[in-house]
Amino acid sequence: MKRLGKFLLKIILWFIALSIIWVVVYKYVPVPLTPLMVIRSVNGDDSYKTNHQWESLSEISKNLQLAVICSEDQNFLTHNGFDVKALKEVYLENQEGNRIRGASTISHQTAKNVFLWQGRTWFRKGMEVWFTFLIETLWTKERILEVYLNSIEMGKGIFGAEAAAKYWFNTSAKNLNKDQATAIAAILPSPLKYSANPSSRFINSRKSWIKRQMANFGEFTLNDK
Repeated sequence: MKRLGKFLLKIILWFIALSIIWVVVYKYVPVPLTPLMVIRSVNGDDSYKTNHQWESLSEISKNLQLAVICSEDQNFLTHNGFDVKALKEVYLENQEGNRIRGASTISHQTAKNVFLWQGRTWFRKGMEVWFTFLIETLWTKERILEVYLNSIEMGKGIFGAEAAAKYWFNTSAKNLNKDQATAIAAILPSPLKYSANPSSRFINSRKSWIKRQMANFGEFTLNDK
């Protein structure tokens, strides 16, 4: 038992060290591939193609930056990766029998998409918490948002803002206007189910809601801390 304990301790220490190194590397290096990209490619048919081009945050429209914050995580700039207030609100809504929804932050989604596989097991959730803590500790908010906007799925085979801008609107991520940005943000909960262009009545409704949130958000700034 003593030898087994030492062996398990070594595994844990190695995991901690390697995960920290991995997160530090991605603090500076563009993320070339995510687990979801691999899964989609393996499960796709012969015509499936992954479309992904990395762009720095300065080359991604402020309209899209603010649109995804307002649609996905309005407390992104102030929380430490874990939005306790949103979790409490979701718990109360779900207890009252309203439509069940989650309270995943942009930091959670970034950790999940970049470092982990898809799934709902407690082990994977624990890994998500760990990597969320690491990126919030070792990265800036700018870097988290940059990686998020370059890595998330935005359509079939479409990953990241640049690929999405070209696919949906034949433009660049930098030149997305407010209407185009809100359309992309509106499909993020189910990017394989919904279309940003042309958009359905439901997506148009979400676009209008996001635009109102953007107007109420106030001055949009990211502080490098």
